[in-house]
Amino acid sequence: MLDDTTLREVFHFRVSVVGAIGFMTVSFILLIVLLSALIVYTPVRNILPGYSASLRQQLIQESARVDSLQADLTMQRQYLDVIKLLTAGDIQTDSVQSLDSLQRVERAQILEQQRNEATEAFKAQYEQKERDRLMLFDNLSNRSVPQLFRPVRGSIIREANPEANLYSIAVRTPKNEQVLSVLRGHVVLVERMEDNTFTIAIQHTLYMSVYRHVAKPIKAQGAQVEAGEAIAVMDGSKDLELELWEAGQFVNPAEVIVW
Repeated sequence: MLDDTTLREVFHFRVSVVGAIGFMTVSFILLIVLLSALIVYTPVRNILPGYSASLRQQLIQESARVDSLQADLTMQRQYLDVIKLLTAGDIQTDSVQSLDSLQRVERAQILEQQRNEATEAFKAQYEQKERDRLMLFDNLSNRSVPQLFRPVRGSIIREANPEANLYSIAVRTPKNEQVLSVLRGHVVLVERMEDNTFTIAIQHTLYMSVYRHVAKPIKAQGAQVEAGEAIAVMDGSKDLELELWEAGQFVNPAEVIVW
């Protein structure tokens, strides 16, 4: 570059092919680094394919954990209320019930208020059906079966058929329904299947329960779970398949769980 008045050289620079290629390479690398940082550390990543699904699954899992914490907090509050009543002498010690019993009593009172002639007729029909089924089950087996938790809310759409090597029942569940452990035990298997669902197996004292086609597991393999504790979440696209085994012998879940 020259000065217009004196025509003297002010400064100069030389451009070569190697220098141009090096400048373009460095600029390209810097551009990639900046874009990667923008995607990883900003909410822009949520609009990319794959990230939104992961975020949705994380929200479902966190929602299930919040529900579990809320249930625990409610039980703790009820427990403290009972302790306060005991301390004040308002109730006798022998009349204190467990929190589960109190919840069952509250549910029974609500059902009692909402009961009508139609529900009474349905109840009588249902109890007769269950009585006949339990009598048949008692004749077929002499083993004692502990009270099992109902794993999900839903309706049985397919019965088990051991003669056809079908050892599970299929239960249609609402979307985002939590799957509960039928008994206390520890998780021995959490496996992802080819259809992107999970299979969970829990070893109990005498039983093993298997839950198939769950959308998102909450408990990891090796975790200890209590009876009625949430272990997974259903997304509504698949039906839950439940198996129950006792010492390697098939047990029909439809006959030992009150649905």
